[in-house]
Amino acid sequence: MEAPGCCRRHLPVLLLWVNGLMTLGLAGEGLAGAHQQTRPCNESLMLEKLPACGKYFEEMMKKVDSKKWCNLTEFIKYYDIFTQCTEHEAFYASCFWPNPLVEGFITRIHKQFFLNCTSEDVLWEDPPDEILITLILIPVMLTCAMITLVVWCSKRSDILA
Repeated sequence: MEAPGCCRRHLPVLLLWVNGLMTLGLAGEGLAGAHQQTRPCNESLMLEKLPACGKYFEEMMKKVDSKKWCNLTEFIKYYDIFTQCTEHEAFYASCFWPNPLVEGFITRIHKQFFLNCTSEDVLWEDPPDEILITLILIPVMLTCAMITLVVWCSKRSDILA
């Protein structure tokens, strides 16, 4: 019968430990996300290398019928390679990705290939009331439950310690 009480005592410590890992970025992205770059961004090198990514994407898009350029499933592999290439070149030049220069380059590629891919006006509407109420109430109820738990634990600190 002592095991449930033991687990209850260690639960806050476990939750704090997991929260600390997530705050440091160790839970999802590994150690790479927690470090800052040490070298300054070499923008001229990046701008010199990015056109190779665009050239490769252009060559690959020649394989796709121009009437299908607005259908993402027809060229998603090429676009993914293009995106990875721009990311690689930005990191190679010690720059963050995305950054304004890369975004400008990608925008120029979009204008070149996807200018005529305007979608029809989408009529946005609210989800059904049942879904909307659920989406609103779940975070509200979780917040209330967490507040209640914190207050309850603070009043019963002698038992939890």
